[in-house]
Amino acid sequence: MARLIALLATVPALISAAAIAPSPTASTATNSTCRCLPTDPCWPSTADWNAFNKTLGGKLIATVPLASVCHSSSFGCFSASKCNQLKSVWDFPDTHIASSSDPVAPFFANRGCDLFTAPDAGCVVGSLVQYSVKASTAADYLATIKFAQQKNIRLVIRNTGHDYYGKSTGTGALALWTHNIKTTQLLNYNANGYKGKAIKVGAGVQNSEAQAFAHANGLALVTGNGGSVGFAGGYSQGGGHGPLATKYGLAADQVLEWEVVTSTGQQLVATPSQNSDLYWALSGGGGGTYAAVLSMTVRAYPDLVSSAANLTFTNQGITDDVFYGAVAQFLTTLPSIVDSGASAVFLLAPGLFLLQPVNAPGVTKAQLQTLMNPTLNYLTSKGIGYDFHVDQFSTFLDSLNAYNPPPNVTEYNIGGRLIPRNLFTTASGAASVASVYQFINNAGGVVSGVSVNVSNGAKVSNAVNPAWRTAITSTVIGVPYDPLVFQNNLNAQKNITGVLVPKLDALSPIKGAYLNEADMNQPNFQQVFYGNNYAKLKSIKNKYDPTSTFFGLTAVGSDDWTVDSTTGRLCKIA
Repeated sequence: MARLIALLATVPALISAAAIAPSPTASTATNSTCRCLPTDPCWPSTADWNAFNKTLGGKLIATVPLASVCHSSSFGCFSASKCNQLKSVWDFPDTHIASSSDPVAPFFANRGCDLFTAPDAGCVVGSLVQYSVKASTAADYLATIKFAQQKNIRLVIRNTGHDYYGKSTGTGALALWTHNIKTTQLLNYNANGYKGKAIKVGAGVQNSEAQAFAHANGLALVTGNGGSVGFAGGYSQGGGHGPLATKYGLAADQVLEWEVVTSTGQQLVATPSQNSDLYWALSGGGGGTYAAVLSMTVRAYPDLVSSAANLTFTNQGITDDVFYGAVAQFLTTLPSIVDSGASAVFLLAPGLFLLQPVNAPGVTKAQLQTLMNPTLNYLTSKGIGYDFHVDQFSTFLDSLNAYNPPPNVTEYNIGGRLIPRNLFTTASGAASVASVYQFINNAGGVVSGVSVNVSNGAKVSNAVNPAWRTAITSTVIGVPYDPLVFQNNLNAQKNITGVLVPKLDALSPIKGAYLNEADMNQPNFQQVFYGNNYAKLKSIKNKYDPTSTFFGLTAVGSDDWTVDSTTGRLCKIA
């Protein structure tokens, strides 16, 4: 999950995840167009699973829901002490990342074994994957893919479980768990039009691990601010914004090579000159759908002096008109901020504006202060109190660590849009955006934005949504997630899809969204998430995954399938 979440250490979590869309009645269990479930005669026998585990050398993990300690069930007896301990860390990403099956996004957590229900409410695997393979080699990938195909089982690719759309989980699924492939390698690269330092990372390396390795070698990488997010997974494959994105481009723009295993059993390297169509698709066309990634090689940049700043102000003692006027004033400064090479992340809740932070690599403290002065002067002129801090650091990682608080799990239902730069270049345009933000706040939502300029990054051809190249802000809206009454979340998502996102839509004829942080129920997601690239992406998927072994909600090719809202069964649409 990307940088938007880092603000949530200060405000109750912002963003949540995607839904299992309602579908027509599923086909019968024995129909080969539907994936088998544990209740079906086609489900593998215990002997089958044992034999599979033997071929893996004991790497198969049967799912035990994390929340099982809070219930008496076939998994064991209720333990008050273990349950209370789990509740105390439930909001921490590491709690879920350490699991081979538990998704970070609460919407896809297992309501059949719920942390918040009574001990006697029962506990079943339910909507979680049934088994996971703790993969470490290409042979593990090949064996897992083959078993899923032979047994007609839903296959998902899971790294950290950071995902708003449920791509890393699924009822009756087998997970290819890549989280433990933690290799890192420094390279002197000279191919495909790039000569310089590069870093090769295994599929399980997380943003913080990749950045720490780069730092130790005097380098910096384009990663997200969320350190626990998987670097080579849906983050980079889906585009990937972050604090260095304005200076160098999106994470997908940095990729030099992908090493993958396809559903046809091929182990391939994809570069701009080798399997170039697959390289193009993997670089921004979304994760978990074209092939299973073993490693990724990316450009690395010399470390540099960096500055950072944060700003907080509230509506205390002022009218809403004055408060949102200040917000509009800040929005007009974003073009100059991002043009300096900086990125800005902000949160707007009812009565609260939080800029946390501006990351400015290669920018001095004095220069960043100058960029912030128009907003600070406006606040002073209107009598608005504020809290502001700015500092300079000798390295990029020092700046990143000092001004980016680690995020907690997001407890919000979300939607989003990419807002074009031209709306922020005039006072009237910024005021129109601030007015929509005010509408969302008044409707009970919060607004978060990541502001970058990725039009001048690494010049590569890839599948990144073209709307990114003219956007200045990825705006994400959030409505609180209700852990006790699930229907309230469905109502919130309906409001996001039908009311709140259309308000953002009306701002511009460009209808683009960051495919990793948007509305899971987005109508016409093919165009909104992928732009005009969708048809080409689907053709590439069909070439490298002709059996549709890889599936993820809102992923390319997912429109050929449906997930039953009652049973969770995945079936091919006739």
